[in-house]
Order: sequence, then structure tokens, then C-alpha cells
Amino acid sequence: MHLAEPNLHIVLVRPEIPQNTGSIARLAAAIRARLHLVGPLGFSLEDRYLKRAGLDYWPLVDLRTYEGWEQFAATHGDLPESKTKFFSTHAGATYLDAHYARGDFLFFGCETAGLGRDFVLERIDRAYRIPIFEAGVRSLNLSNAVSIVVYEALRQSGALNAS
Repeated sequence: MHLAEPNLHIVLVRPEIPQNTGSIARLAAAIRARLHLVGPLGFSLEDRYLKRAGLDYWPLVDLRTYEGWEQFAATHGDLPESKTKFFSTHAGATYLDAHYARGDFLFFGCETAGLGRDFVLERIDRAYRIPIFEAGVRSLNLSNAVSIVVYEALRQSGALNAS
């Protein structure tokens, strides 16, 4: 599927677990978001767990893939900073501090390493975290984190009022 104007862009950088990506793909289809997968991927797009988690919604997913960050940056290098938001445990501000608009690019890192401290620090003015109250919990499941942020972005952008 190709969306002319997606509500949001969900960007997964080096995702590793096919079930998470499949769940996020299903979410992307449900909210009419474009899903960008920036490699290297920790699985094949033909993975049965990926397909199973996305169920029969894959034809409704506007999916774009990139071999790596360089290819993504070359394709989308002209994005205004105001349209990009990065989510990481290394950020100080929370996802509720962000100002979201339709068409924003929301970046999430891989399950084991996130986006990386140095990567986030270079973009710290646009980096946000999801609060976690228990010090023994390092991070949330990727698909849960994406869902939390996406629905706040939809709320702020007014998209939920149009559904």
C-alpha cells in the first residue's frame, strides 16, 4: 500500500525481533502510518514470526526499507528537524514534552541497544523517553513503546478526533 499523506512515520532502526516489528506493522496499518525499517534487520522480511504478528494486515502496511542509516539519511536528509523525534532511555525530556504534528518521523532503536547514546546525544534537543518508575527495568518492549508514543502523537495532532 502507498499512503499519499501518512498520519505519522514510524522509523525502526535495526529492529531485531520479528514479532515486535510485526506488531508495529499492524499498528501502522491501523493508524495509516508509514513504516520505515532501517537495516540491518535482525530477521528476514519473509520470517514467519514477522508475518504471523502482522496477521493478514501486511497488504495494508505502507512499508519502506533501507539497507542502513546512510541510505535512509540520503533519502530523507532534507527533513526539517521539527518533524523528527527520537525515543531513547538516554533522553531527559519525556514523550509528553514533545509537540507532535501530522507527518512527524518517530525514531525507535533496536530492542537490545536502542538508538545508541552518541546518536541520541547528537539529537538531544529532539530526544524523548518514556518514564519508567522501577529502576530495575531498563526499558519497555519496543512495540509497547511505539504504541504509547504513537497514540500521544495522534492525540496531539488531532487525528483521533477525525477517526
